[in-house]
Amino acid sequence: MLNGVNRLIPDELEGYTTSDAFKNKKRVLIEKKPFVEKKRFFDNLTQVFDELRIDSGMTISFHHHLRNGDYIIGQVALEIKSRNLRNIHLAPSSIFPSYNSLVELIRDKNITDIHTNYLNGEVAKIISNGELAGNLVMNTHGGRARAIESGDLKIDVAFIACPTVDKFGNGSGAIGKSACGTLGYAISDLEYARKVILVTDNLIEILDNYQLDGRYVDGILVVDSIGDAKGIVSGTTEITKDPIGLKIAKDTATLLDYLGVIKKGFSMQTGAGKTSLAVVKYIEEIMKRKEITGRFASGGITKAYVDMLENGLFDKLYDVQCFDLHAVNSYNKNNNHLAMSASEYGNPFENNPICNELDFVILGATEIDLSFNVNVTTDSLGNIIGGSGGHADIAYGSGITIIISPLVKSRIPIVKEEVMTVTTPGSDVDILVTERGIAINPKRIDLLEKLKNSAFPVYTIKELLDLAHSITGVPNKIKTKDKIIGYVEYRDGTIIDCIRQVEYV
Repeated sequence: MLNGVNRLIPDELEGYTTSDAFKNKKRVLIEKKPFVEKKRFFDNLTQVFDELRIDSGMTISFHHHLRNGDYIIGQVALEIKSRNLRNIHLAPSSIFPSYNSLVELIRDKNITDIHTNYLNGEVAKIISNGELAGNLVMNTHGGRARAIESGDLKIDVAFIACPTVDKFGNGSGAIGKSACGTLGYAISDLEYARKVILVTDNLIEILDNYQLDGRYVDGILVVDSIGDAKGIVSGTTEITKDPIGLKIAKDTATLLDYLGVIKKGFSMQTGAGKTSLAVVKYIEEIMKRKEITGRFASGGITKAYVDMLENGLFDKLYDVQCFDLHAVNSYNKNNNHLAMSASEYGNPFENNPICNELDFVILGATEIDLSFNVNVTTDSLGNIIGGSGGHADIAYGSGITIIISPLVKSRIPIVKEEVMTVTTPGSDVDILVTERGIAINPKRIDLLEKLKNSAFPVYTIKELLDLAHSITGVPNKIKTKDKIIGYVEYRDGTIIDCIRQVEYV
């Protein structure tokens, strides 16, 4: 088991990995799919299913760049239902609250198995209730790319929603009425799925710039709309106005400056949460004061990073998905706003993924425990509310991984003796910053040494747990059933935790 993870894993899964490559300690890639000489233009989904002979038991994949605005996964779900296909293995990169059409198919056992990186909404609720007949496997973004490219996750048909496609099958997310920016999560599906269908609402003669290579595309389906632009991206992601969040953000930026990592040529990533964006703003102020330029920022890109790029504070942005309209527009016009695939971002099979180049990352947590294990998969009651996404990938790769959070959320302590679900192992986490104080992972002796004579309020994580309990009292432990409703897969294919159904009393 990974350092920092001490869980009750069933005997048959102890040390289990889905990847033969990692068992054998070697890099294994299956062959990419052959180039397709002639593209098939389809009139409707029924024709696609007929000619590709999509049948029961197959694995079908999607990407999530359209997020809550996605129409394609729902249309495919209706076709599966109308044909009463059974035992479908669904492999979308993420599942969002608007994907309600999947609920009935899961209950009726049309869909029995799911691989995904993130899971929220009604689909998450019914799986939390134990209604998925087969297995749920939660990947990381880089881990999903690894699984596809190593052949551990074999995809029969990939449906790739694409805002603009040309007659040669090349695709771009930068332009079109449904523009969503980069399409990084779809690249592995494009190159390795047995059959690839691009679905678009904007077919043009030729694309000068594209991210999806038409040589891998088997067919093109033109529809009225691939999604609702309002659900694809938000207009502007806002910085927190909460004083606790602002204190955490300022303390985090000040700490990073004190540690000497905000320096010429540094690289960073944060999430798109309001407190994380406040950290970015404080770091921007430090950069301006010190008159330094960073090498790059990466991840899901927001207006905050676009502004820094355009003001000359970063040389480049590496973008796997655009989080707001400013990022979409920037990707379309700025030459140094670069797209990357999920594999280039965080696949441990890559020789040098971008995540390994990060000097520091700022991440959130639902829970963190005394071993610094972090949970962003389930809430404190054991219900599925998210998943790793890139959390575990960049926590592993970066020089310093900082978790930021209020010590208490909704009267529930963030620090636990043991998290409900391990998403990111404690071996990959270095610092916890709360409004009440800072905890350093004991393995980071170098950081403890730098901070021992500082004015920062440094505590052990046990002391922060005790402080939280003095405020809230000691919460009752949540009881779980023996039934396993999902597996958390680390980026290398190792099962690091099991999600069990909660026992409600």
